[in-house]
Amino acid sequence: MITAASVLAAEGNNPLIPHTYELVVGVFSFLVVVLVVGKLLVPRIQQTLAERTDLIEGGLKRAEDAQAEAKQTLDAYKSQLSEARQEAARLREEAREQGAQIIAQMKEQAQVEARRIVENAQAQIEQERTQALAALRAEVGAMSVELAGRVVGESLEDEARQRRIVDRFLEELESANASKAL
Repeated sequence: MITAASVLAAEGNNPLIPHTYELVVGVFSFLVVVLVVGKLLVPRIQQTLAERTDLIEGGLKRAEDAQAEAKQTLDAYKSQLSEARQEAARLREEAREQGAQIIAQMKEQAQVEARRIVENAQAQIEQERTQALAALRAEVGAMSVELAGRVVGESLEDEARQRRIVDRFLEELESANASKAL
C-alpha cells in the first residue's frame, strides 16, 4: 500500500515549503505591489484623507461660525424683543393716561352740559311759573271783579277800576300768605 508519506518522500518535496522560484516571484510581486501602493495609492489616500480632514475642519469652522452668527442673531432678537416690550409698555401707559384725560374731559363736559340743562330747565320753569302766575292773576282778577260786582251790586266794568281792585285783593292775599308762612 502506498501511503501519503511514501509519496512525499518519493518526490522529495515538502508541501509546506515553497519552491525557490515561487519565493522569488512572490517577493518580487510583493515589492511591486508595495511600490505601486506606496508611490501611487498612499499619496492619493493621504490626499483624500487631507481633503476630508480639511472638509471636516472647514465644516466644523463653518458650523462654529454659523453657531456664533445664530447666537448674535438670537441676542439681537432678544434685544429687539426687549425694546419692543418696553415700547409696548410705554404705549400702554400713554394710552392709559390719554384714556384718563379723555374720561376727565368727558366728565367735565357732562357736568357742564348737565349744568346747562339744569339752568335751562330752571329758566324754563321760572318762565312757566311767571306765565302761570300772570294767567292766574288774570283769572283771579276776572273772578274777583265778577264776585265783587255781585256783592256790591254794581257793574265793575271799568278796566282801571278792575285793575286796582284786583291788585289790592292780590296784595292782601299775598300779605296774608306771608304772615301765615312766618
